[in-house]
Formats: sequence, C-alpha cells, structure tokens
Amino acid sequence: MDFIAAHIEELTAELRKHLKLDQNSNTNTQHFNAQALLAPILGFIHAVDWTEPWIICVLVFHLFLLVLVVKSRKHVNVQMAIFLFGVLGVYCAEYLNTLLSRNWTHFARQQYFDPFGIFLSTLWSGPLLLVTTVILVNSLFTLAGLLVKWKRAELRYRSRLAQQKSQ
Repeated sequence: MDFIAAHIEELTAELRKHLKLDQNSNTNTQHFNAQALLAPILGFIHAVDWTEPWIICVLVFHLFLLVLVVKSRKHVNVQMAIFLFGVLGVYCAEYLNTLLSRNWTHFARQQYFDPFGIFLSTLWSGPLLLVTTVILVNSLFTLAGLLVKWKRAELRYRSRLAQQKSQ
C-alpha cells in the first residue's frame, strides 16, 4: 500500500509540476518535459500486479462493455441502459472503494484501495467514463442525423404545400 501510495503521490506532484509549462526567459517559448511526466506513470503501472485475477476480470469487463457499446450503437435503449450503468458505477465508486479497502485480503495480494480512491478511479471510474463518453458522442451524432432528416422532411413538406398552392 505504501509503495503504491508513494508512486501516486510522486505522479500527482510531477503532474502538478510539469503541467505548468515552464517559461524560458531567453526565448519566451514554452516547453513540456514529457519524459519527466512519464516516469511516475510508469512507476504506477509497474507497482500494480496486473496478473491478479480480479484486475484481469475488471479490465475484461470494461473491454466487453466498450465492445457492447460499439456493437449496439444503433440501439438507443441499450445505449441508455449502459450509460445509466456507467454513471451509477462512477457515482458508487466511493462506496465501492470503502467496501473493497475493508475486504481486500479476500481477493487481492496487496492493498490497492487508498482513502482517496485513486486506484479505483483509475481502474473502475476512468474506463466507465470513457464508455459513457463514447455513448454520449454516439448519441450526439445520432441526434445530428435525426435533425438533418427532420429538416429535409420539413423542406419537402413545404415544397409540396407550395406546389399545391400554385396549382
């Protein structure tokens, strides 16, 4: 737990430090040190045992959910059910983190669940937010297509009315 927490603290410190673009006083240009940002991210990735069965199951679940969203992109009811599940899953993440932190010895080899929920946010909420974003973008494209169809139908209707009045 302390090992993972140290990597998370290092990652957030590096993010805060390097997302503020450094000003070079001689050239007045901004630069970003990506290599220094990648080090804590890679440290976090190496700190997690990705071979644990429950982590593999969670990742496979998210992959399955993403494939289901892509395959059901034309079925609005299925998309909205998955969207609702994703939003509720993110909403319940804090409770889930508390529950899992109390019972981690039953399913994990080490304590991943810190009080701030960073690990669970990365492993659970992040992918769910990605899936809900895909659904939202798909819904916007569908809505735009429906608006175009509606406007074309309206223009055809007005054209027919104008032809009837001219006769």
